[in-house]
Amino acid sequence: MRIMPLAVLLLATMPCLAAVDDASARLQKALDAIQAFRDREDPMEAIAKGRPADATRIQDRSMAAIERRQKETAQLLAVLKAVDHAALTESERLDAELIERDLSMDLEGHRFAGYLLVLGPLGGPQQSVPQMVEQMPFARADDLRNHLARLTMVPQALRNERALLEEGLRRGITPPKAILAGVPTQFDAVIAGKLQALREPFERTYPDLSPDQAAQLKAQGNAAVDAVLAEFALLRDFVRDTYVPKARESIACIELPQGRDWYAFALRNQTTTDLAPQAIHDIGLSEVKRIRAEMLQVIRRTDWFAADPARATMPDDDLFAAFVKYLRTDPRFYFTKADELMAGYRDMAKRIDAHLPALFGRLPQLPYGVREIPRFMAPSQTTAYYQSGNMKAGNPGWFYANTYALDQRPKYEMVPLTLHEAVPGHHLQISLAQEMPAKHPLRREMGFNAFVEGWGLYSERLGIEMGLYKDPYDDFGRLLYEMWRSNRLVVDTGMHALGWTRQQAIDFMKRNTALSELNIEREVDRYIGWPGQACGYKLGELCIRRLRTEAEQRLGAAFDLRAFHDAVLGEGALPLSVLEARMKRWIDAQATAR
Repeated sequence: MRIMPLAVLLLATMPCLAAVDDASARLQKALDAIQAFRDREDPMEAIAKGRPADATRIQDRSMAAIERRQKETAQLLAVLKAVDHAALTESERLDAELIERDLSMDLEGHRFAGYLLVLGPLGGPQQSVPQMVEQMPFARADDLRNHLARLTMVPQALRNERALLEEGLRRGITPPKAILAGVPTQFDAVIAGKLQALREPFERTYPDLSPDQAAQLKAQGNAAVDAVLAEFALLRDFVRDTYVPKARESIACIELPQGRDWYAFALRNQTTTDLAPQAIHDIGLSEVKRIRAEMLQVIRRTDWFAADPARATMPDDDLFAAFVKYLRTDPRFYFTKADELMAGYRDMAKRIDAHLPALFGRLPQLPYGVREIPRFMAPSQTTAYYQSGNMKAGNPGWFYANTYALDQRPKYEMVPLTLHEAVPGHHLQISLAQEMPAKHPLRREMGFNAFVEGWGLYSERLGIEMGLYKDPYDDFGRLLYEMWRSNRLVVDTGMHALGWTRQQAIDFMKRNTALSELNIEREVDRYIGWPGQACGYKLGELCIRRLRTEAEQRLGAAFDLRAFHDAVLGEGALPLSVLEARMKRWIDAQATAR
């Protein structure tokens, strides 16, 4: 299918813009053009969000397409900037400024060629292709035919991915070799599983498909999947035999071409602040010290501490180390069956649901479920993650939990993890943003890492108000997770800007958290492969907590926690500076109204 160049689309759009004097209408036209561009370029994402798109295509990841999108993004930004911001309402002006920021960051980041970092332990075609069907509709025969059409495009997509990997090797832009060791094994698992998830839609019945037609499509589908598998095997061989051995030895982002600028950009993008690496590092060390003191207080409330009077005289560091060893090795803290762990998460999710009306005046319509992380990717995945859904598309949100290595998945982590990934964390915040009726889809789906992950970490603390941390081991789990995010500020900046080795980062987290050794290694590899992202959690949470403290102090007895939470979430995800300015105005208005 031939894609119309954006320049042609803009020429068709500009007369409409010129003919409309109203700035609001001009803004709407500009935003619609941006949305149309994005939906055209990533049709599967558009369909997953309930918007019409060409269901026969997948995203073109060729170098030519990447460069074309860069030029078209610049054109779209120019159209948006041409709108008279002074004539917009306050809400519209915010929308325009945030989307301009989004497009500008895309353009600025392009010079670092991060698009050459195609794969790693947490992502890549070895994970995205097997999950192609997860948010696609399969109700009618045309849905199946569209699936077949998409499958036929995958082999070329994999060849395009290889071309990007080869270019990355040529330019010295690769993930560090240290984090790539398990990636060929992920390919092996996909190949061994024969991509059954992609074949499964051909096994279903469709009301408008005859048996003969179904059989024909099934045969075509199996042939298409076999072609994907063959290309997967070639890509696996290249990754295993060429790419991983030639990947860079260094782990620091600053060792990449333009590395110091790249890391500064990554921190600015991920934290929405201008904080330097050393400043972030120092904040992390300060938080580690504070939380360590709280952890010691909780340890002294446990039955483990009471069981041996000698523990009352142990030095703090020895006491902490002995307690952590106990947590890591005592069977009482671990399930022995995956379905027991999943049942525990589902039970916890429903217990939390009952507390939400006391903390929020507005709750999302979209439900969510709890699933296992797929087995083929679980060994190198993190403890859990959230996948957003969409009411219009008929997709629920999903909280994915890792059941690999059950002796590394302690029970005392389950409360904060569920609060963070499901509700009132990611599912509640993202779904509420999607359900803002007056906002353009671009704004409803916008996510700023420091806000989204900062809210997730703040949500873990809301378990205190819910009464979920009465057991000291659960309370230690809460502090463990807060300590974990504070460690991130230290080790991310340490490795990428301050000369730390991977082992230094692992050792620091071993000394200061009770995370299992497997989780620590997976987390450190994640920070190596995704510079700056891990710094958003704690910085965002500190901002929200600081705003809540200010509101509580100024408003006193008039402080309404439900209203505060609704105000924080009311405009969707925001850069921290914008959130802070908005909430200070809210506090002023509430104080005036008393």
